Amino acid sequence: MSIATTGETIREHEAAHFGALAADWWDPKGSSAMLHRLNPVRLAFLRDCLDTHWPDKADSRKPLAGKGALDVGCGAGLLAEPLARLGATVTGVDAAAENIAAAQDHASGAGLAIDYRAGELSAQGLGTFDLVCAMEVIEHVADKAAFVATLARHLPPGGLMVLSTPNRTARSRLVMVELAERTGMIPRGTHHWDDFVTPDELDDLLGSAGLVMHAPQGIAYSPMKGLHLSDDLALNYLVSATKA
Repeated sequence: MSIATTGETIREHEAAHFGALAADWWDPKGSSAMLHRLNPVRLAFLRDCLDTHWPDKADSRKPLAGKGALDVGCGAGLLAEPLARLGATVTGVDAAAENIAAAQDHASGAGLAIDYRAGELSAQGLGTFDLVCAMEVIEHVADKAAFVATLARHLPPGGLMVLSTPNRTARSRLVMVELAERTGMIPRGTHHWDDFVTPDELDDLLGSAGLVMHAPQGIAYSPMKGLHLSDDLALNYLVSATKA
């Protein structure tokens, strides 16, 4: 996988695509319904990572109390709000201004103080965070190496990074692009299979940014369980990473 960089990560057409969905983002039966189904799975993985990384907080209802969390590609706040409820001081960054407006409105209604910002992460002038998350984001950026390097600059020694992304396999093309988008389960144009990232490629990207990737865990689907954590990485997977 090439790791040459251009520096810019936002694709304007991707930002426009997701910005057009902003008003519907919090509707669990709307265009973001799949994200609502996916979010509990992501949060279960995240909580396991938090408990492993900060074991002294494993029994706490607010394991992120006193810690800062950065949610990159935050959309309208589906992950940022739970992070705040876990005790974190949260900053959310997204490419689409429409998403940030929707996120601010929803957080205000929920009584949550979250610092939301629109635009390139590298242009925000932010410092480091104990936790850095980028869920279902890297497959949408223009320069993956630059994106991961920017994430790494916001992670201090002792911090934790958590990422999720679709795997580039024949099954993910069939299920996540051909089936899900053609049947309306996911809005048309959401996924571009050639941009999916394999675990080995992500390991290389993280390693080049001075990070160590820990064992990936898959997100699988079955009629009985729905979306669930699995050893099967063929569709989608999550990883944690720390400074080398």
